[in-house]
Amino acid sequence: MAPKVDEMANKDYEELVLKLHEIEAVKFGEFKLKSGLISPVYIDLRVIVSYPEIMLRVSEAMWAKLAGTTFDVMCGVPYTALPIATCMSLNHGTPMLMRRKEVKDYGTKKAIEGAFEKGQTCLIVEDLVTSGASVMETVQPLEDVGLKVTDVVVLIDREQGGESRLASDNLKLHSAFTLSYILDTLVKHSLVTEEVAGKVKAFIAANQTHGASSKAPVVEEKKKGQRMSYEDRAPLAKNPMGRQLFELMAKKKTNLSVAADVGSAEEMLQLADKVGPYIAVLKTHVDVFDSWTEEHAKELNQLAEKHSMYFLIFEDRKFADIGNTVVMQYGGGIYKIADWSHITNAHLVPGPGIIDGLKKVGEPKGRGLLLLAEMSSKGTLAKGAYTESVVKAAEENQDFVMGFISVSPSSWSCGPGPTGLIHMTPGVQLAAGGDDLGQQYNTPASVIGERGSDIIIVGRGIYKAADPAKAAKEYRDEGWRAYEDSVNA
Repeated sequence: MAPKVDEMANKDYEELVLKLHEIEAVKFGEFKLKSGLISPVYIDLRVIVSYPEIMLRVSEAMWAKLAGTTFDVMCGVPYTALPIATCMSLNHGTPMLMRRKEVKDYGTKKAIEGAFEKGQTCLIVEDLVTSGASVMETVQPLEDVGLKVTDVVVLIDREQGGESRLASDNLKLHSAFTLSYILDTLVKHSLVTEEVAGKVKAFIAANQTHGASSKAPVVEEKKKGQRMSYEDRAPLAKNPMGRQLFELMAKKKTNLSVAADVGSAEEMLQLADKVGPYIAVLKTHVDVFDSWTEEHAKELNQLAEKHSMYFLIFEDRKFADIGNTVVMQYGGGIYKIADWSHITNAHLVPGPGIIDGLKKVGEPKGRGLLLLAEMSSKGTLAKGAYTESVVKAAEENQDFVMGFISVSPSSWSCGPGPTGLIHMTPGVQLAAGGDDLGQQYNTPASVIGERGSDIIIVGRGIYKAADPAKAAKEYRDEGWRAYEDSVNA
């Protein structure tokens, strides 16, 4: 059935914004989010449960946005939206369902509680939407029990890509307010300065979660071209090593990483000495060497720290075990990777606990972690829903996760992730193609300009060249030209 909707005047919405500001449901300053980002705005709608009159006005403001929609039941996303959904149900007589966040292993073991029939349409009620992830966590169990979901109503749309994410799953978002409307209202009433509002809009524009939102706030000083420069992205990196890498690339004018996939530590050190002036990152695989000592690690770090050669070291370990095991693998063993490697990487197959384990060792040392979101080998399983899960995990752990190993981030359905995260792409040669072991090669222009990556990783095209230094310079020039073209496009 379609709901009966009592119209609310514009002044009613404006007054509600002022009330939300008065009870500090919307705050301005510096706030660390769950993702690790430092945000200039914080929205805490849990406080409205202590203000019955405001709770009623919130529920009515949301209900008024549902004109023309049809639904049989409604379900609030746990937990902040539950009292809002209850209010709407009591005032308008629409049956309400509840989703359990944690399904019990006893009793009925139900994920969805309440009375309903298969085939009915359920409206989802949420307090605010950023990426749309929490909404999708409620959609699935509702659909699993035979309910249809077509519409989502929220109080506040943060305009960070949630609307487009939901639309990609055929869900229509109805919002009482956008964050831009709230900012404009508070500026109008001299409760927020133009400067603060500008900072918030810039933050939102720079931290889209699913491409650009159709209602994203307009930032007065837009960056030129389709890509932000490394210099502009550096302050957005929440991991110190990620920030350092952006700054290094901008200063040294290189986005090249050489994969030192050679047979011995001595060969690797010789290669590093030759290509050092042209690279931002040296990628190593020390577990293929017959021997690895503290002296090898010390000499490699000395090469990396030479003023004219300054580069970061990335041990391509591809951790893929449970948290407790990777703590020992990363910090101990015969390689002691965390002691000498600035960057390492991991698969997310074991779950987010692997990030926690590596972080326990690496964060105190100022290290950075790359998550494998895609691989360049033919037939890879690292794609689709797996990639989306990796992006979500990275967003939630930006204090330690500095970016991704990726192939084509510009094509990801969930978007390439926050602007402060770095994309590194392997399998790069000056000519596209592949080898007999399934490795697929792309050109620097394709990887940087078309696929949206930040760093090209080149192996055989350099270390098997007759003159590795000359080859490194050529790849450095091609990669940097592709970057400059994409910034100036």
